[in-house]
Amino acid sequence: MNGTFLTIFIAFIIISSISTVFSSRMSSEVITKWMKNIEVEHLFLGIIQSQNQYFVGNDVEVKKIPIGNMLFQLATNVKPNDVRSLLGNEIPGFFAYDYKIHIAGEGTDYTNLLHESSAPMEVLLKEREIAEQSLLDADEINTPPVPDKMLEEELVYIHHSHSWESFLPLLKGVSEPDEATSNNSSANVIAVGNMLKNSLMGAGVKSKHNTSNVTEQLHARGWNYYNSYQLSREVVKEVLSTNKEVRYVIDIHRDSFRKERTTININEEKYARLLFVVGEDHANFEKNLEFADRLYYAIEEKYPGLCRGVLIKNKSQGDGIYNQDLSERSLLLEVGGVDNNLEELHNAVEVFAEEFSKLVWEEKNAGQF
Repeated sequence: MNGTFLTIFIAFIIISSISTVFSSRMSSEVITKWMKNIEVEHLFLGIIQSQNQYFVGNDVEVKKIPIGNMLFQLATNVKPNDVRSLLGNEIPGFFAYDYKIHIAGEGTDYTNLLHESSAPMEVLLKEREIAEQSLLDADEINTPPVPDKMLEEELVYIHHSHSWESFLPLLKGVSEPDEATSNNSSANVIAVGNMLKNSLMGAGVKSKHNTSNVTEQLHARGWNYYNSYQLSREVVKEVLSTNKEVRYVIDIHRDSFRKERTTININEEKYARLLFVVGEDHANFEKNLEFADRLYYAIEEKYPGLCRGVLIKNKSQGDGIYNQDLSERSLLLEVGGVDNNLEELHNAVEVFAEEFSKLVWEEKNAGQF
């Protein structure tokens, strides 16, 4: 009987320890993933059954808990059922093996997924000269068409957590990808946001576009690159709380990959390729993923290869949420890469806006909001 009490006491200590760990929000992704698939009662019964089968009963099925595998993974960071993890932390750039390719577009695999560079604040603050022709081209592109019909509500919110992300063809005398940054809204992703706002307007969908200089805002607070989603979260929350009409949130970025991976030729027209990123560490994950899927397949049907795919990321590969927990229709949209020019970016945005606006009209007509 003393052995029984000892076993129960040990089980109590283990379960209490686990509860304590999670109440303090331990950040280990390994533990989190394991515990998502483990029910506490099975853990408790498993420990009891290991000491004496009669305490549980022969007719009670107890789920086996692979404690050995979990401890091995915690100790080595190697996943017993995934040989790629043997190399994941040893080969530079191989960390991408842990990304989840939900939908692989044309040419997309684990060697050419999202590539994001984190520049120090002194690089982000540096002023760069803009190519004058790019500004002239932007004026011509940004002339909004007149829609046949217009939704009354301002349904879409466009913003840029990394507003400094720029494109080499828009900068004068800059050739290195890591230096493709600018605080000039005519030469960074804010310009892409302007394109999208105008294209949506032409399809009868109103949008609000945040053109704030995130670099300056981060610098003013003494923050850096890694606080960018924290900053944009404050703004998105405020927008959603003060404007109840907003149903769609789009955070526009650009990739750091070179042109051969971020550009495609379709019917003799060049396009910057698109990539959808969905964070999975939040309750709205499934709904956001379903919406990204719908967009991907709608675009793929008419413009095969334009989308690089749909990528799922958790906290081990980045933010893991990207403020997408704040909306059921939230997207992180990568438009092209460092080498794409205004024409290629505009062509891609036009396609995205066309298919996105169709989904908005469908949901509006179906009475979903």
